Amino acid sequence: MTADPTNRSSLKRYAWLSIAAAITTIVLKAAAYQLTGSVGLLSDAIESLVNLAGAVMALAMLTVAARPADEDHAYGHSKAEYFSSGVEGTLIMVAAIAIAVAAVERLLSPKPLDQVGLGLVVSVAASLVNLGAALVLRRKAKEAHSITLEANAQHLLTDVWTSAGVIVGVGAVALTGWIRLDPIVALFVAGNIVWTAVRIVRASVLGLMDTALPPGERESVTRVLHRHAADGVQFHALRTRQSAARRFVSVHVLVPGAWTVNEGHQLLERIEADIRGTLPNASVMTHLESLDDPSSWDDEELDRAG
Repeated sequence: MTADPTNRSSLKRYAWLSIAAAITTIVLKAAAYQLTGSVGLLSDAIESLVNLAGAVMALAMLTVAARPADEDHAYGHSKAEYFSSGVEGTLIMVAAIAIAVAAVERLLSPKPLDQVGLGLVVSVAASLVNLGAALVLRRKAKEAHSITLEANAQHLLTDVWTSAGVIVGVGAVALTGWIRLDPIVALFVAGNIVWTAVRIVRASVLGLMDTALPPGERESVTRVLHRHAADGVQFHALRTRQSAARRFVSVHVLVPGAWTVNEGHQLLERIEADIRGTLPNASVMTHLESLDDPSSWDDEELDRAG
């Protein structure tokens, strides 16, 4: 038996929040760049363009993930969220390359900065918009176990730290007069963005590869099974995977051959209910086998022996 599908429709409004935050910060950061001519602030504005593209992709994939299971997708559409986070990670990487190119050009041909004070005020305002949106998205991502919103939140928080570094760098340029510090800060920004992109893409790949549940969650399933290991009951072929918010657990339950079908069925019902009570949004599949049948031991591995 399986748990009811998790409704992802309510998450779309958080993608709209991300889109609104991205548009607002693009306008503010572009204005800051126009005021100062800082390549550091330009790199910040470029990353916000990536934020917008990622937020639009998140909205599209959350819309797909909200669709109910159908004949062609019996396990639902929740894996669509991994495409969103994967694309966003790739876009972040592209932004990092663009920032590095602009920084190297400015490093080779440095230019003085203008209206630094006003530009920094505008940039701080943009950072506060991103920070507020990121905190809201991160909280909802944890509640809904959404990798899409988690990637969006991480991206926005990275943008906040990026902006903080740029602001410090531009301020240092104004204080010291060392104008090459501006592109140097931009290069550090690019490196930080690359690290974020790698983490986001890695999480997406692991999800698409049907990676097992984290060790702590697997241990909680094992504890449930041990509680039911009475009267000679045994278990094997425990397999787990995660698809965005949905968890999948399957296990073979071996009972004495003298048990009736009804006795075995009642045990499976209790096991499935206990696992669902331990793991949120879990779909649990159990397979009943006889301890007295030698063939019951042929399918302990992923591929049935013989």
